[in-house]
Amino acid sequence: MNYNQLLARRFVVLIALAAEDPDAQAYRDAIGSDTVLHDRIDLRFGRGDGLAAHLPEAEIVVCGNLSPEQVTAATGLRWISYWSAGMDGKATPRIRERGISLTNASGVHGANIAEHVLCFMLMFTRRMDVHFRSQMAGRWERGLPANKAGADELTGQTLGIVGLGRIGEALAIRARAFGMRVAAVKRDPSSRYGDAPIEVLYGFEGIPRLLAESDHCCIALPYTPQTHQLINAEMLAYCKPGAYFYNIARGRIVDETALIEALNDGRLAGAGLDVFETEPLPPDSPLWKMPNVLITPHTSGITPHYFPRAAALFAENLKRYLRGETLSNLYDPSRGY
Repeated sequence: MNYNQLLARRFVVLIALAAEDPDAQAYRDAIGSDTVLHDRIDLRFGRGDGLAAHLPEAEIVVCGNLSPEQVTAATGLRWISYWSAGMDGKATPRIRERGISLTNASGVHGANIAEHVLCFMLMFTRRMDVHFRSQMAGRWERGLPANKAGADELTGQTLGIVGLGRIGEALAIRARAFGMRVAAVKRDPSSRYGDAPIEVLYGFEGIPRLLAESDHCCIALPYTPQTHQLINAEMLAYCKPGAYFYNIARGRIVDETALIEALNDGRLAGAGLDVFETEPLPPDSPLWKMPNVLITPHTSGITPHYFPRAAALFAENLKRYLRGETLSNLYDPSRGY
């Protein structure tokens, strides 16, 4: 089908939200406000049975995930636009066999996840974790020393970011505002999404050096077979003594047993964790009771701005689709994301 034929026809875009869902309005606004899109798109909404009813006629589906049965039912499917950033487990053999294009929503939650990491960093640096426990116990305690074990400041410290994607870029910008030095690792240092000021940028071979120089280290990598337990006991041994460690990416990138050992033996001063090898985190995990660990239940991606940003990104990609151009955030099998 040539470009003029594509431009002249109408086709079904199915959004996996109930029509009455408040987030559905973001897609109506993003698509309906553009004349080019509005005139060519049959926009449908559906969840559960409502989704199943529209799948056979859908050319494009916007969703969090599709089951193998749903993919089979969508006989005319050409593009799945995931509203999440993580692609692990989504590029199934069935989808790839059919040549269905896959895109994600990378970039929509750079701000909120970066702020989540900063919250972890400030909690530890200003010892809000200690103060909060004292508050809950009704204790007035001012005896914290002015050093790494007590009150400190981010100014002049080094933040290491393992994975300089859009979240990493957003984190770097905010860290610099606190007077931090920022170092980072990126699979391909020549390809960046932004221009946040980075003092030094390494390839993957530079991870040990980055860990050794970082007062705070954040994992912001996509999960792929190559990054499975990339941060293991051997890597954690490179960490600067007394450093803080954060993971807002995927739990399986980190060997959790090795991380617990590094926290127990004092190699790491603390960890802020939003993701885990097993989720929900099992009640018997030692992490729950460790005083130098901050836990959030995979909530760093939550923001009220999520769907408006995701809808705007999708609408721009839809224009690319209409023009026959390469889609943004297109899944690349060679990278695994």
